Amino acid sequence: MKILIASDKFKGALNAREAAENIEMVPMADGGEGTAEVICNARGASWLQCKAHDPLGREIDAHYAWIADEKLAVMEMSEASGMRRLSESERDPLRASTFGVGEMILDAARRGVTEIIIGLGGSATNDGGFGMARALGFRFFSDAEELTGDVSQLRDLTKIKAPVAAGVSPANSPTQPTRLPPQLNIIAAVDVKNPLLGENGATRVFGPQKGATKNDIDTLERALNTLADVVAKEFGVDYRNEPGAGAAGGLGFGMMSFCGAKIRPGLDVVAEAVGLEAKIEDADIVVTGEGSLDRQTLEGKTPGGVARLARKLGKRVFAMVGRATNDTEVRKVFDAVYENARPGMSQEENMKRAAELLRENARELAKSL
Repeated sequence: MKILIASDKFKGALNAREAAENIEMVPMADGGEGTAEVICNARGASWLQCKAHDPLGREIDAHYAWIADEKLAVMEMSEASGMRRLSESERDPLRASTFGVGEMILDAARRGVTEIIIGLGGSATNDGGFGMARALGFRFFSDAEELTGDVSQLRDLTKIKAPVAAGVSPANSPTQPTRLPPQLNIIAAVDVKNPLLGENGATRVFGPQKGATKNDIDTLERALNTLADVVAKEFGVDYRNEPGAGAAGGLGFGMMSFCGAKIRPGLDVVAEAVGLEAKIEDADIVVTGEGSLDRQTLEGKTPGGVARLARKLGKRVFAMVGRATNDTEVRKVFDAVYENARPGMSQEENMKRAAELLRENARELAKSL
């Protein structure tokens, strides 16, 4: 019997490879953190380092994967602008910027990149790509001044100037070119379908977990609404309602508006990169999983996507997760669900013992087969 392990990370406990290895192997990702590593390992990419700035403007060494013969860069916005770059006390979506994401893109452009895959998970930002666009040479103005500060300034935005010539240095980035090569294809891999604005938008859904207060949320929503209005006026495009526009604090919107990026479900991007369908076709059963199984599992997360593909190919599919909802619609996607959670066990203990508990569940699955 051939068993395919196609598991995502158990956030805070195990990365995708560790999870797969402890189920006892295709590590997976869905556009969230770990996407670049999964593709890099599957495709034999190397890792490059560049200087960039974190969400609060501190210089860092950022890394991304590089496949030289394809001139393909695979990166994650979280490498420069992710929550993991900040302590809990530093979370501040009014100040946090995606400027470092633009710096990573430009570093790849200087190396002659022709395609970039960028995962939009794990962000600390809510700036709609304002910072990234500034790094790429776009300039933002109110009636009175150029806007180079935090995202709240966008409430006063009236005009955006696109880069006018290659070689002209954008503000605060004197060594970078401004224009991306015209042949560059950018794919933004997302694991959510949220629009930019509204009750289901970037700010109201994800802002609180990044440290936004109620007043911050109102400010951020107004700022991103104005940004969308001015982009529509200046460039004749309006992506605010596109699924995934709200990913990474609106960076999905910014990638489409300022880079001409295509938004794609991250699971599809990773599945293609690792040849998942052929591997499932060759397997007898499929095991998938991640930290939490819930309604979001059906909205582009790894286990749901792997299960749908397995079903299409007529394969049995099992989920191994840290914890799981009792929602029958979610559970019926799988032949069985195995949880690490045990009665009376705290979440802290669950995460600490994740590898051990996965191995126990794998033995139970093996017995049932």
